[in-house]
Amino acid sequence: MSTIVPSSAEPSATSSVAASPPAQLSLRERMTRDLQLRGLSARTQEAYLRAVRQLAAFYRLPPDQLNEEQLRDYFLHLKNHKHFAPNSLKIAYCGIRFFFTNTLKRHWNTLELLRVERQRRLPDVLTLDEVHAIMRATRTVWNRTYFWTVYSCGLRLHEALHLQVSDVDGDRHMLHVHRGKGAKDRYVPLPHSTLLMLRDYWSTHRNPLWLFPAHGRSHRLAATADHPMLKSSVQMALKRVVRQLGFKKRISPHTLRHSYATHLLEAGVNLRLIQQYLGHRSIHTTMLYLHLTKKGQEDAYRLIDQVMRTQERQGVSHGQ
Repeated sequence: MSTIVPSSAEPSATSSVAASPPAQLSLRERMTRDLQLRGLSARTQEAYLRAVRQLAAFYRLPPDQLNEEQLRDYFLHLKNHKHFAPNSLKIAYCGIRFFFTNTLKRHWNTLELLRVERQRRLPDVLTLDEVHAIMRATRTVWNRTYFWTVYSCGLRLHEALHLQVSDVDGDRHMLHVHRGKGAKDRYVPLPHSTLLMLRDYWSTHRNPLWLFPAHGRSHRLAATADHPMLKSSVQMALKRVVRQLGFKKRISPHTLRHSYATHLLEAGVNLRLIQQYLGHRSIHTTMLYLHLTKKGQEDAYRLIDQVMRTQERQGVSHGQ
């Protein structure tokens, strides 16, 4: 029979709810639900949950048993003793504040005081020669193709790792990035050289979903892999290449993205278009690259020198 519960025993909707209360959710589950309702990305959720987990580990207590003074001491510990970098401190502040304010409904003054000084250090960028040196020194075809895709399309590390075969529009020479920061979709120009490189690389594994599938230790599992390469694997690969080349700059996969934006600006691409390609919400974020390029500085130096020489001559002629 298809009947699961006899009709005589079927409870009403009201009595069912009253008789079967939902199981008590853990703090982690409650916070995860709140993060999902807020619409935060999976990576942000993971970072916020980790921040609260580290707080609990520091005191060896469940976080809902901590008081405001303990929370205040912990933040001072991160700042004054652990010397957290501004970005790391910001993640810790935001994650813990979200938990106490939204999940536990505690509106403490300490949470309102939290401020992180904005980090103003400019990132390193690579010259064109340095970019090509990295590509030549990268031994494996998958890492070399990945690095070139990050650079030539201005992608974030995870955006490139999660590219799928269907994201490549070869006819229009466009790349669809729909797993970007803030869950924002965008299209970026796909250079012909990158398209050819992606096609050549894909022909070596023919994974039906991922452009950069995980290879496994034997490097033979790419064709059937159900997830992309690991973030740590490409980070370590680039670190080895940089060490081999003897570069002294701070270089990570994100440096390739910074270099892309700087090189586009130096080539005369409109700043608004660069903002669109990078997926920046604000033009002020993109304006950072104005500080990284030397384009036009030579002309500016010449014009400034000319103006000052003119002023000097006028001053001398008037006996000043």
